[in-house]
Amino acid sequence: MKTQSLSSRQLLPVLLIILGGAALFYFSRPQSSSSHAEAIQQLAPATYVQEISGETHLLLDVRTPEEFASGYIAGAVNIPVQSLSARLSEIPRDQPVVIYCRSGNRSALAAEILADAGYSTIYDMGGIQA
Repeated sequence: MKTQSLSSRQLLPVLLIILGGAALFYFSRPQSSSSHAEAIQQLAPATYVQEISGETHLLLDVRTPEEFASGYIAGAVNIPVQSLSARLSEIPRDQPVVIYCRSGNRSALAAEILADAGYSTIYDMGGIQA
């Protein structure tokens, strides 16, 4: 089997195609979570009680319906994180959203989903276990 090497003149279009594809991939990918730093704020439960609970906001419990039925924070709306993307129309965009779950993992994921969808004031209260 005979191999043939490319000359620099033949190699240039190939490199341009590869670099163009890499640039297209880089600039078309979703933004990283660090770009959501201004939209998502961590919120301690005590701060929620003192500063936000009396203001207009949506308190979002992203646990399963079974977990929600076993106990929840008064006034909370239950939308499990697994169905959050499909139910964004139920979440108002004109008020802050405070999210919680059991341990903090699902609330962080839900905050990212909302930030990706363009929500601008998101508070992640973490888990109610704490």
